Amino acid sequence: MTSSSMLGPCAIAAAIGVCAFAGPACAEDYDLLLRGGRVVDGAGAPWYRADVAVRDGKIAKIGRIDPAQARRTIDATDLYVAPGFIDMMGQTAAPFLEDPQAGFNLLSQGITTINAGEGHSAAPLDDEDAKRLGWRTMREYFDRLDKAGMPMNVVQTVGHTQVRRIVLGDVARRPSSEELQKMQALVDEAMQAGAMGVSTALIYPPAVYATTDEIAALAEVAGRHGGRYYTHMRNEGDKLLEAIDEALEIGQKAGTPVHIFHLKTAGRANWPKMSQALARIQAARGAGQEVTADIYPYVNNGLGITALLHPRHSEQGAAGLAKRLEDPAIRAQMRREMEKETGWENWYRHAGANWDNVVLSAIRVPALAEHNGKSLAEIAKAAGQDPWELFFEICQARAFAMPQTMSEANKCLAMRQEFVSFCTDVGPLAPARSADHPRGYGAFPRILSRYVRELGVVSLEQAISQMTASAANAVLVRDRGRIAEGLAADLVVFDLAKVSDRATFAQPNLPSEGILYVVVNGQVVLDGGKMTTARPGRVLRGPGYKSGGTP
Repeated sequence: MTSSSMLGPCAIAAAIGVCAFAGPACAEDYDLLLRGGRVVDGAGAPWYRADVAVRDGKIAKIGRIDPAQARRTIDATDLYVAPGFIDMMGQTAAPFLEDPQAGFNLLSQGITTINAGEGHSAAPLDDEDAKRLGWRTMREYFDRLDKAGMPMNVVQTVGHTQVRRIVLGDVARRPSSEELQKMQALVDEAMQAGAMGVSTALIYPPAVYATTDEIAALAEVAGRHGGRYYTHMRNEGDKLLEAIDEALEIGQKAGTPVHIFHLKTAGRANWPKMSQALARIQAARGAGQEVTADIYPYVNNGLGITALLHPRHSEQGAAGLAKRLEDPAIRAQMRREMEKETGWENWYRHAGANWDNVVLSAIRVPALAEHNGKSLAEIAKAAGQDPWELFFEICQARAFAMPQTMSEANKCLAMRQEFVSFCTDVGPLAPARSADHPRGYGAFPRILSRYVRELGVVSLEQAISQMTASAANAVLVRDRGRIAEGLAADLVVFDLAKVSDRATFAQPNLPSEGILYVVVNGQVVLDGGKMTTARPGRVLRGPGYKSGGTP
């Protein structure tokens, strides 16, 4: 027999056949009650004070609720209650399969759902990776995630880079008709398994070699299933406006909505283009094309250090690049390209052609590891080396580069657009893995503390709407993202006066503060700022999902 101490009063009353309360409340028994908080509902309306009750993974009631009706009550007085935040670029959910503790870096930011996949995706896989990892198709991967259990939800795109590599490898050429059909078949399987669309990362090899028509042909498959096109565009600096035009063209050809990952204007000479970029998007929206974007709240972007080299040097893959880096004549050519050339995504020039503006982390040269979080110029001075020689040495060993390429004014301008949502561009981290960029632990709290509370760039209600309802629409999960009865109970409780990001370039693993409780599908996964053992997260499948489809 179940102990009565584990039951709410209404359940006890039902068990003994006696009504313990008068009125209709007698029939209700809640799993969780968030009591007395300031509710920011995600719709953009002003906050209001109310109790929020949860039952069976859903928001059961909003209003004034007797705490005796709930199994657990969290006192939210003087705190804010919002829908769970959605990370529009969470990279990958694979860490959840490797470590059950993965994800604290996101939960401590209030994130309850990640959008995974940016060019690369964890599925489909080629023969070698399938044998090593134990799954091949998107359907098999999703099944593994659901069985493993996750502390948050995942939506997934199928990566253009992923399917291109499986069919073509790293070569710089167009696919034949037969090869394109194979790529389309891989996208089709992923969409039937529940992927939300196709994603691209067009500044990185081998995706940089793809034509507009190739990408549109894959996005069209996603569109047939009700999916979307998500893109790290071909250029975010000198040819930013042309890249936006290409993204819009792909959406039009494919018949899909378009989402632009981490919109930015890189390089001081390009900073005036942000207004034009936003105007292009607004014009497309005004003409009836569904276009959205996201940003992260930092002026330093992040990418593998070899992305500072011209992409032509990666045409033979990683092994070919490593061989080229050994040749002094080619190194001299690489330097000339980085110092002088435009027309490609030249991150060195975007950073002012100044090594003082390129911060490094995850340096795989043991003797230099103590310098993580410093600029390349600082590291070269400490090591007594020429900065260029040090750059090529680190390229051979690999590292993560964070060039300062953006302006604070443009961040604020983009943040004010209602079609803009937010991302970490990192994803879940296992405790043993260091973050490369402070956004991995600090992005969402930084928006609330710096841009809402301190600078007043946007109101709290607008910021929450962009973090939740707007983002939910962009990843096709419209049963969450707002606080309303009947919707999924993904919720976050935070102290606006104390919320802050603490992660820095030198210490990117410092958790944020002020996010106190996080609820995913009705279960508490962050309790008083500490991660629980609950794993209620699941894969949220897209509109093309077919149960028991082709494996």
